[in-house]
Amino acid sequence: MLDLLRKRRSVRRYRDEEIKPEVVELLKEAALRSPTSRNFRPWRFVFVTDREKLAALSRAKESGSSLLAGARLGVVVCADEEESDVWIEDCSIASIILQLAGQSLGLGSCWIQIRLRMHADSVTSEEYVRSVLGLPENIRVESMIAFGCPDEDLEPVPATELQREKILSS
Repeated sequence: MLDLLRKRRSVRRYRDEEIKPEVVELLKEAALRSPTSRNFRPWRFVFVTDREKLAALSRAKESGSSLLAGARLGVVVCADEEESDVWIEDCSIASIILQLAGQSLGLGSCWIQIRLRMHADSVTSEEYVRSVLGLPENIRVESMIAFGCPDEDLEPVPATELQREKILSS
């Protein structure tokens, strides 16, 4: 696990290469095995491989979501907020589980914040994503994750660059 964390980087460029269906199924399993507060499982996952939908979703934010257009898979991480008061935390945990699972399967990924972001002056990113996917109003969108075969070789962050001052002593 520590090796996965050391190697994981935000990949924003992907080769034009399909992700095998069995790999997508493994990602689905990983998402559904994510830890969740009190086992409420409020999260929902929309796996998107359609290139036109990926292109539409890539316009969800004013900046920072365009990389999704080049991905071969996008996972929209959302939840029914009425099922749990910690749906945001549960979705965040599921997001990193998905990214680490993708890393272990040889995929690159990048997390894209949607909640509390804007698509345009009067439309939130969340509203925009819900409209593209036809999701009901009670489903809140936390994030999207782009997946693909990496088209960039990013070195791990060196241990010397870790901000050890962020570890507070007790």
